[in-house]
Amino acid sequence: MMFKFNVTSDACVKCGKCIPVCTIHEVNRDEVTSPRGFLDLLGAYQRGELELDKNAKNIFESCFLCTNCVDVCPNDLPVDMIIEQVRNDIRKKFGLAWYKKLAFFLLRNRNIMDVLARFGFMFQTCGFKMVEKQSSMYLRNFPIIKMDRLFPSLAKKTFLNSHPDVILNGGKGKVGIFIGCLANYMYTDIGKSLLEILKVLEIDAYLIKQQKCCGAPQYFTGDFDSVDFLAKFNIEYIEGFVNELDAIIIPEATCSAMIKEDYAHFFHDQPEWKARAEAIKPHIFMATEYLEKKTNLAQILATKARQSESITYHDPCHARKMQGVWKEPRNLLSQNYVMKEMSDPNRCCGFGGVTMQTEKYRFAKAAGLPKAAMIKETGAEYVSAECSACRMQLSDAMHGQKVDVIFKNPIELIAKALREG
Repeated sequence: MMFKFNVTSDACVKCGKCIPVCTIHEVNRDEVTSPRGFLDLLGAYQRGELELDKNAKNIFESCFLCTNCVDVCPNDLPVDMIIEQVRNDIRKKFGLAWYKKLAFFLLRNRNIMDVLARFGFMFQTCGFKMVEKQSSMYLRNFPIIKMDRLFPSLAKKTFLNSHPDVILNGGKGKVGIFIGCLANYMYTDIGKSLLEILKVLEIDAYLIKQQKCCGAPQYFTGDFDSVDFLAKFNIEYIEGFVNELDAIIIPEATCSAMIKEDYAHFFHDQPEWKARAEAIKPHIFMATEYLEKKTNLAQILATKARQSESITYHDPCHARKMQGVWKEPRNLLSQNYVMKEMSDPNRCCGFGGVTMQTEKYRFAKAAGLPKAAMIKETGAEYVSAECSACRMQLSDAMHGQKVDVIFKNPIELIAKALREG
């Protein structure tokens, strides 16, 4: 049965409030690739007036899913959700590129991914030049291939494989950690820093090691078969800890938003699983959200020395707009660092998902340019965001523009303040 695109499409009053904030419209000023353009076309698709051909595929895959339009829409229309739904139809008709199939297969099978990640770590320096301070790398110059794009580098050992299942810190609380794939395989200092913070707070840490990928990359690409498998596994797995732990904390905006918000959206036509997704929602927190609201971390940080470095903070779309989390990281960071707000911290960085980072990288690169300029303008030593997708995108944007600012997750900077204070 076709998803009822017309319900949302017909509700659009074409007011145009979404146009000025739309990320793809900023870099591709065409009414077709705008929220109300997407909705109009989806209505035509529902009525059988638009064929889902390669041209339509190209249009519907151009959305960054930043949710800016949802944030300003007077009717609260879920434009992002119906774009995700049509991408499932696109996947059914056209299939997935081989590299997407491979990536999603590995994200479903962590044991195989762990082995390949070890090999990748051993051999990455053969083809890439490392940029240690950004935990990144870029392709070396070869006779034929010349590419200066920055990628996250693989860690020697994954976060989940580097620590015991349970770390007892004093029993003042018990939290589970859902780490996210990028932080597990690449930006492993995030998890290490989170463990340092929990030790100071005397809160026991449970690594809940059977966790699987949250499914966000697959959801944004239209691989609903993978999302169904991963979401059901994670929901059932988290349910087993609900009565044992105070909360599940996630230092990643996209993973948190996927589990806390998008699981229920995805299961819109599976009532039992939708109810189960909504039932675990009160137990899921972004890491800074939990640490600021549920612990005395801010007071502890206030007793530590002020750091000489300054920070500018970027608001991930999946944190501020989807979960309302933006004051919490700033409150914690401002205890020890000078905060320098950029001109538009809420502007999407332009990551956009797997398709945007591969087939439509030109759009991602164009969206990253103004953010790199904003960051440079602040004169801050660090730029921070609780999202490794934003980290990957902004690190690349700054590298391309030669902006010498280091990206750190707020969790890393908080641990640094505790360590050095």
